[in-house]
Amino acid sequence: MIFDLQSMFSDAQAITATAASTNVIDLGAPGTPMHAAAAITQDFGKGRPVEMRIQTVEAFDNLTSLTIAVEVDTVENFASPTVVASVVVPLASLVAGYVAPIQYVPLGTNQRYMRLNYTVTGTAPSAGAVTAGLVFGNANWSA
Repeated sequence: MIFDLQSMFSDAQAITATAASTNVIDLGAPGTPMHAAAAITQDFGKGRPVEMRIQTVEAFDNLTSLTIAVEVDTVENFASPTVVASVVVPLASLVAGYVAPIQYVPLGTNQRYMRLNYTVTGTAPSAGAVTAGLVFGNANWSA
C-alpha cells in the first residue's frame, strides 16, 4: 500500500488517552457548477471505493478497548462532528500489525473535513500507536 503525506490522519501517533487524529483531511468545499441552480451535494463514500488503512504500529497495553471513529464536519475545528463509521477494538487485538476493519471511506462522508477519533475505554495506555490514512493499493495479505 502507498500512503500519501497529505492524506494521513495519524503517522505512528501515540494514543495514551482519548484523542483526535493528528491530521485532518480537507475534502474540499462543495460548490455550484456553472449554470446550476443549486450547489452539488457530495458523498465521498459513494462510487468507486476510496481505500483507507488504520493499523496498529505499536502494541497497546492497559486499556480495555479502543474505539476508532471516522468523523466529518463542516468546520476544521470539528465543533459538532458527525460519526460516519466506528469500530470497537479489544485490547487483545491491538497488537502491532493489526488492521482495523474500516477499509474504505464510509458512506455519509459528505462534509468538508474528515478525521479519526480514538476513544480509550478503561485504564489509559502507556504504549500503543496508530498509523492511518487514505491509501493506494490497500494490501489485504500478511506475512
